[in-house]
Amino acid sequence: MIKTKKLGVIVAVDGTISTVGMYNMSNDPDLIWNGDILTGPKVGAYLTIRQNDAQIIASVITEKVIDQQNTIKSKEFDNRYSKNSINRVIQLKTQGVITNGKFEITSSCVPMIGNEVTLTTQKELEMIYGISEDDICDENTIEIGKSVLEKQPIRLPINNFFASHIGIFGNTGSGKSNTLHKLYLELFKSKYKAGILNKSQFIVIDFNGEYTQENTFGLSQTDKRIFNINTRKPQDKITVTQDYLFNPDILSVLFDARPATQVPFLRNALRKFNEEISNGQSFSNLQIRLIVSILSGMKQVAADAKDNWIQAAKSLGIEASRFKQLNQLEPNQYQNSFSSSNNATIKANGPANYQFMQSSGLYQIQGELAQKFDSATKIKQLEAFLEFQKVYVSAWKSTNLDFINPLFNRIKTGFNSLEKVIEIKDRITNEYSSVNVFNLVNANQEIKRLIPMLISKMFYDQQKRIVADSKVTQTKHLIIDEAHNILNAEHKNVGDSWQDYRLSIFEEIIKEGRKFGFFLTLSSQRPADISPTILSQVHNYLIHRLVNDRDLKMLENTMTTLDKRSLQMIPSLGKGEAVVTGNAIQVPVFVKVDPTTIRPKSDDVVLTDIWTKKN
Repeated sequence: MIKTKKLGVIVAVDGTISTVGMYNMSNDPDLIWNGDILTGPKVGAYLTIRQNDAQIIASVITEKVIDQQNTIKSKEFDNRYSKNSINRVIQLKTQGVITNGKFEITSSCVPMIGNEVTLTTQKELEMIYGISEDDICDENTIEIGKSVLEKQPIRLPINNFFASHIGIFGNTGSGKSNTLHKLYLELFKSKYKAGILNKSQFIVIDFNGEYTQENTFGLSQTDKRIFNINTRKPQDKITVTQDYLFNPDILSVLFDARPATQVPFLRNALRKFNEEISNGQSFSNLQIRLIVSILSGMKQVAADAKDNWIQAAKSLGIEASRFKQLNQLEPNQYQNSFSSSNNATIKANGPANYQFMQSSGLYQIQGELAQKFDSATKIKQLEAFLEFQKVYVSAWKSTNLDFINPLFNRIKTGFNSLEKVIEIKDRITNEYSSVNVFNLVNANQEIKRLIPMLISKMFYDQQKRIVADSKVTQTKHLIIDEAHNILNAEHKNVGDSWQDYRLSIFEEIIKEGRKFGFFLTLSSQRPADISPTILSQVHNYLIHRLVNDRDLKMLENTMTTLDKRSLQMIPSLGKGEAVVTGNAIQVPVFVKVDPTTIRPKSDDVVLTDIWTKKN
């Protein structure tokens, strides 16, 4: 049996809090015992309460001295600095119990008055931190750093940690970007690398371009793909399928459509586009039927309906000269027919015969509409279709143009942005790598709002289809850096529809994703801005320095595994220091995360280096 260093005895017990009378006044921060350097009895350190065969593990929460020779607290007889006058008293909070060589969180053993308190040995520390002689080389764990006080290596279990939702929080400069990078760097360095890259897919939403270096996560270019999304100077494009982009909810969000009038218009138009338009021929046939209905509608249609149709056709790229005959059509004085220059007519509510179609130029226009449509991108095809739909709903005055014209101003801007960053294909198989980094630092605000939602939903739905009712044989991991940009619970400057739809997507992912093998990692400097519903579903946390009261209150309300003392320590954490807590570990651990040689682009700016560097 290993001899232990006795420090004191339990003199009072109040629930999980025990008071210890120390045998002496020694206040050494570290002690050498049995050849090991062990942490002394200071706040935050572990001590062991010996009770028969069990070792109750507790942490120091307070320490003080009492004056035995001045019990009436008289200033005249103040003997606090006299020999043998004072005793040292510390308070401990029970954390767990070591029984049968294993550390457990249990209430089966509680401290009792008279139990002796000793230094926690090296072997006991290893049990607390889940480290055994076998575990040190255990390939099912990754090492992220060392404990702040004891300098013990901190290893995280791959299965319990990465098969969960992870939260990494901390103020700017606290080291959270290095921690995120460290986690996945160590994962990819494990012996499972080949299987990870073969059976799992990682999607990184990078708002600040921190993970775009060639050697990010220690992976070669063959194992990852970086999408530099730039709406000012087009670079890479994201491949999506038509059903994801041409979704009324997605486009309503992008165009900030108003629920009362603009959203119904978009829904109806998209339904018609997806059901009736398969190629240029079907498109041109539909639009020619529209202009014929306008011409034969006579008094029932708006006076400017024909001109609006012509303008819509021009927007697809048809030259103005093609509409010469159509512009020359003249109604007779009774408004019962339109006549061309060679007297070919179309009567009110009547059909358009071959002679009229030929003389009005509609046959030629029909052919060009089909050709222009087929040669356009999918996005431009939809934009042209929406222009004609606006003509359709306004011709018979079913919709007031004043209500939908503002929408079309946003549609034009939105589609111009989409053209630069999105490519639509029938399928996305083989379009993405094992690790995909979406760099949004050069994207405009609309695209920064849309892309995270779009690709998150696309990959999540893909994973659900793969798994369906079968066993999970492959996984997807969504990593969102600066997650408050997309998961904020505040309305800010965006519409309610965007907030509701965006939150519904990510709330479904974090609530249901785990059973489908879809896991979320969030990193943010403002956890208070993240939806409480989402934050409460996170299973494991790494918390760096946070000083804002709202952030700390949010953590206190949502993190059931974080004790009060650990919460109080968060504002005083140093750079790179974090408290690790959650389902994957038994007790909160303060760790100094090792810096990586491969670093994200998040280092602090050193002004003096900039100012002294020669051009």
